[in-house]
Amino acid sequence: MSLFKARDWWASVLGEGEEFDQGCLCVGDVDNSGSGYDKIVVGSFMGMLRIFSPHPAKPDEQTEADAQLLEVQLPDPIIQVEMGKFVSCSELLHLAVLHPRKLSVYAVSGTAGNVEHGDQYQLRLVYEHNLQRTACNMTYGPFGGVTGHHFICIQSMDGMLMFFEQETYAFGRFLPGFLLPGPLSYCIRTDSFITVSSIRQVECYRYETLAVATDADTRQDSDQQSKSSGKRLTADWTLVLGEEALDICVPNTSSAMSSIFVLGERNLFCVKDNGQIRFMKKLEFNPSCFLPYGSVSEGSTNILMCNHNNMLLVYQDVTLKWVAQLSCVPVAVRVANFPELKGLVVTLSSDGHLQCSYMGTDPSFFTAPKVDAREVNYDEVDTEMKMLQKVIREASKTQGMVHRVQTNKSTVYVNRCDTVCPECVLYSQVKIKNRGAVHSPKMTVCVQPPLGVTQDQFVLDSMGMILVSILLSQTSTHKHEVSRIPRVSQCKFNLPLRLVCYPSSAIKNAKYKITVDTNKPPVNLSEVFPGTTAKHIFCNSISVQPSLESYKNTLHHVTSSFLAKKSTINHNLYVYYQHYYYKSHGFTGPIPLPEFFETVDHHFELRVNAQKYQDLLSERAVQFRAIQRRLLTRFKDKTPGPLQNLDTLMEGTYRQVIALADAAEDNRERLIQAFTRLRSATHLLILLLSLWQGLSSEQTAILEATLLPVLQDTPQLGWEESVDAAVSHLLKTCLSRSPKDQAISLSTGPLTIPKDTSRLKKHITLLCDRLGKGGRLSLSSEANVPTTVMMPGQKYLSLEKRALLHRTHKMAETPVECVND
Repeated sequence: MSLFKARDWWASVLGEGEEFDQGCLCVGDVDNSGSGYDKIVVGSFMGMLRIFSPHPAKPDEQTEADAQLLEVQLPDPIIQVEMGKFVSCSELLHLAVLHPRKLSVYAVSGTAGNVEHGDQYQLRLVYEHNLQRTACNMTYGPFGGVTGHHFICIQSMDGMLMFFEQETYAFGRFLPGFLLPGPLSYCIRTDSFITVSSIRQVECYRYETLAVATDADTRQDSDQQSKSSGKRLTADWTLVLGEEALDICVPNTSSAMSSIFVLGERNLFCVKDNGQIRFMKKLEFNPSCFLPYGSVSEGSTNILMCNHNNMLLVYQDVTLKWVAQLSCVPVAVRVANFPELKGLVVTLSSDGHLQCSYMGTDPSFFTAPKVDAREVNYDEVDTEMKMLQKVIREASKTQGMVHRVQTNKSTVYVNRCDTVCPECVLYSQVKIKNRGAVHSPKMTVCVQPPLGVTQDQFVLDSMGMILVSILLSQTSTHKHEVSRIPRVSQCKFNLPLRLVCYPSSAIKNAKYKITVDTNKPPVNLSEVFPGTTAKHIFCNSISVQPSLESYKNTLHHVTSSFLAKKSTINHNLYVYYQHYYYKSHGFTGPIPLPEFFETVDHHFELRVNAQKYQDLLSERAVQFRAIQRRLLTRFKDKTPGPLQNLDTLMEGTYRQVIALADAAEDNRERLIQAFTRLRSATHLLILLLSLWQGLSSEQTAILEATLLPVLQDTPQLGWEESVDAAVSHLLKTCLSRSPKDQAISLSTGPLTIPKDTSRLKKHITLLCDRLGKGGRLSLSSEANVPTTVMMPGQKYLSLEKRALLHRTHKMAETPVECVND
């Protein structure tokens, strides 16, 4: 860190969200005022061109507005700006602006103002060249020894040097062995161009050699012609650097010998114009930009160099003369003369901080603030500590449910706070406690669609409490992980029903209804669903959308117009009754497979439509590209003929492509909603099957993994084929009719989208039938022999008879029973 700071003489922040590079800054008398003072020209990748004439600010004066002479929004990004004599009929300075596919030359003129608003400046386009190749950078100079004028050389991204003699395109040459473009500069003394190739060597090409070399339109043509006829392009000399080059500069300081300065990633090279190394300086930092300029000492050169540590260093050849601290990391540096002060350092950062500064001698010292020393009153400290501990205990008491999960060294607490209506946002507090050292812990919040979170990933700089809001959204696919540590602490908790349901009138004639019959007085519904207010409950009944109702004293009814919406409500009822009554009897009644299959068919239909839209888009895109090729052939023909309605056909094809893309996007959104409903309906089916057959937690987990194998649909793998493969595996193993029927080989081919859902629905129906006949789910290699329900004097009981038997022989230890009407 330097002891001294660069003294700010003038500064400005350009735009907001704009980006700049080393070619976006140049200084000079761009308006040809003849005063001998410079103006600053800055171009950005957003296409903004600005011209400044800085001057120091007075105590009560705002100078940023009047210091800016011109600001113009150009239609294309600006790669580089340069000043030179680029117009054939004038020896005045003009501004050359390089765009990716265009070179524009402008004249900047100023008109003296007659009123207090000041002078007016205008930007006038003199000429422009449309480029056939994408430009990378450019250089200029009196190519070929011309006097009074400057020519321009542009290097393209594919390695072609394009030469422009002011308003005329001269010729183009491909560099041999080109891979990636590098910095480019022109040496006036030897009339040659210096660049650094992708093999990390400096290459020098004379202008005369480039002019007489073989011409070609493409690199392949250049390679073929160089082997057959014409003069092959070769470098005048080369020098291996062994590292990438950031910039090349050839200062015009001596007529006897020119020095070529190359800034590498770790070294600074000074090379003579004949290819011999003059000196090399090893750098102890990462440089960002540099500028060689003339020194007062004969035979030496001063170098301004900026690095990524916000430092400005001044070298005289290899000797460090001065170091100053900057406020940002420059990407371009120049030296300019202004009316009040000459030799100011102009720097530009990548985010638009433009500064004019000079090397001052005022040191910058950091003075630590004085500590207010006082005697400690331990009684007051003890009293304050007790008060704070009391506040912490009161704050730790929560009205909602606190979930806790503990591993070897960490504990996670999740506090469910109140919701906010009508936005339906849940604010949760997560408290994390840890007894050991943790390196860079991260936390990820995962919720099931259609819910979403305001922030799903957190980086915990210090273990403590964080806040997260959960709200209704479209999609949310995240997972919980901790980086750099092979330990994961997970905490699952239920969210209030109010996030997905709103108070509404009761649905008397609902399509689906589940009745919960108990032999004990029903509990208060506000306890089953926390978060519901007293105004929503009347006579122990509640109506929401989906609605919950309670009649008499022994029944709870769950009604809804959509099968998928019942999953959350039924799961909450089941979990609470398990906790309240300790046991539940089960579920009697037919499994709603027809309604479930309707949800499956709707989801599968949208998947098929998505594939159709994709195929149609591919066909129309191929057709559109074919029409484009024919039109380009017609336009390039020297004797063009009629278009034969190709333009009309291309416009119609374009409209079809846009319409298909919109339809595909709409189908994608509906597919996401359909998969969310399918997953909810599948959860309901799993719950009913587990209650119907009294499956254990292990068997329920196997059933859930079978019917919910994927978290979301992808073009490569969908729900239907995954579930069909998983159900078929169970039917061939643990749910087979007998051990003899078990499949010896369970290998299957790649999963693809089926033609229809008939096979899947048949397998799911067979799965329910096997479970109803006493089959049990297991991951062991041995087959589970189905266990039948036998009564004295009876054979196998049907499903209806078993349901009747359960209804007439209720057990005292199972007070809850679910009846599907």
